[in-house]
Amino acid sequence: MWSELIQEVRVAQTGVQILFGFLLTVVFQQKYDSLGPGDKAVYVVTVVLGATATGALIGPVSLHRLVSGHRVKPQAVRWASRLTFVGLVLLLATMTASLLLVLRVATHNSFVPYLVAAVVAWYLLCWFALPLWARRRHPSG
Repeated sequence: MWSELIQEVRVAQTGVQILFGFLLTVVFQQKYDSLGPGDKAVYVVTVVLGATATGALIGPVSLHRLVSGHRVKPQAVRWASRLTFVGLVLLLATMTASLLLVLRVATHNSFVPYLVAAVVAWYLLCWFALPLWARRRHPSG
């Protein structure tokens, strides 16, 4: 289970690190100064969420490195699995806030929250509802 978990984390890790890297550059763009206080607040929240998601998704790698050889693999797999789940929830929040910020700045339209809600519903379906449905429909023997 450990190698499967680490492979899953690698996929999520790459995405969150790229997103977080882009988020860190926004404040250095000329347009940042023209953002209103609401958009700047959304940006700060998004960066903090991205940082916490990055920490949670890198956590399993550090955990593995620090406990390797200490005969705690079953416990380490559980802890890493929990960190990964938390990281995915934080990634969902980061992507939601990022999408909200970009669409607010790009369109200034009142339909933005509805569009973001639709995308979040899609994420929830793909990331949580479908896997939980499959787990319930096909329980392990």
